[in-house]
Amino acid sequence: MTASPGQHPRAVEQAPEEDMRALFGQSIALFASLVGPEHVVETANPAFLAAIGEQRARTGVPLVELVPELGGQGFIALLDQAYRSGESYTGRDVRVVLDAGPHEREAFFDFTYEPRRDAEGTVVGIQVIGVEITQVKHAQQLMTEHRALLEQIARQAPLSEVLDGMARCIEDLTPQEVLVSVLLAGPDGLHLRHGAAPSLPDFYNEAIDGIATGEGVGSCGTAAHRRESVIVTDIGTDPFWADFRDLADRAGLAACWSTPILARDGSLLGTFAMYHRVPRVPQDFDLALARVFAGTAALAIERHHSEHARRDAEARAEAAREELAAAIHTERELRAEAEQRATAAAELAAQMHAAAAEQATVPHPETCQLGGTDGCTAPAELKVADSWGDAAWGCPAHVEEVIVHVRSAFIASEELGGLGAYINRRPA
Repeated sequence: MTASPGQHPRAVEQAPEEDMRALFGQSIALFASLVGPEHVVETANPAFLAAIGEQRARTGVPLVELVPELGGQGFIALLDQAYRSGESYTGRDVRVVLDAGPHEREAFFDFTYEPRRDAEGTVVGIQVIGVEITQVKHAQQLMTEHRALLEQIARQAPLSEVLDGMARCIEDLTPQEVLVSVLLAGPDGLHLRHGAAPSLPDFYNEAIDGIATGEGVGSCGTAAHRRESVIVTDIGTDPFWADFRDLADRAGLAACWSTPILARDGSLLGTFAMYHRVPRVPQDFDLALARVFAGTAALAIERHHSEHARRDAEARAEAAREELAAAIHTERELRAEAEQRATAAAELAAQMHAAAAEQATVPHPETCQLGGTDGCTAPAELKVADSWGDAAWGCPAHVEEVIVHVRSAFIASEELGGLGAYINRRPA
């Protein structure tokens, strides 16, 4: 993890067990001693004063003046009851809204109101003893949502649905306002594409969709390039945001902590970013949260890539099977056509042999048969036959003319259907 130039340096990467400890936190006991029916704060330990707000850290005033919001939530009435009855009161997992306006926060406590008595046994005040469990409560809620996300991934829910749900979960459950963004590495590994950012404005998401990875390219581009976290606590002054400062200002963003999302082999899958409206330094809880959910995003993205690769392989295999089936079908058609041609050729050869045999029985004429209408009285010395099986006897001169004539006729006949036309011709 790296702080950008001039920003708050952070510790080295923590192990998963340390992330869990950071998420669930450590319990610190709270104590305050209240005096009289007005519950004046007599003494209080630092943990109690920190819980109600450092700006209100003083004693000697009634609790309701110090923390007026407690009155409307029933806590002062419970103090009154304990003071009057002398009976202690214990609350578990009690939700309290502290402060108001932009500083308002939700907190959870386990606490006890224990009456204080004087030597005669008269109740003179109340001791408040408790433990703030806000961090534990929020972390438990986060882990519940985290398990739900893992179940979505196992069911192979769409990646966009998983990432959007993850972003909304963190935004809803973290104590301070945070806007979550997930960018996905492009096919070339050198650009980042929009993945999920339900609370960032559309114009901002569109502007950073496709940004290059590289040193000094905002928090996310730099984190993707370095393959390590980049913490920018004040966008207004950080050099990494020089080219995007106006854009961030339009979107109302003042801090951005980005964590790279890495595959098991170390390759880049994307980035997980947490934006804030005011300049802010992350606490151990924030950093642990980012690492845990960056790991969850990595699992979802890798599962998505694996599923796409499997579907692509199945599609290619199916296409190959279809091509092979088409080739086999074509080969069978060609083989059938060849067999038909061979059968036709055999039939033609048989017919030609039969015609030749028939011609062989024709008696040898004495004079030329090739003289045409004028006739020829020259002795018939030569027998000429064409490839169709027709034959005639003639003199040498007319035989030479017939050979040229029959060849021409045979070629012309081929253009009009060849031997098949002759076989199917009508008798003259």
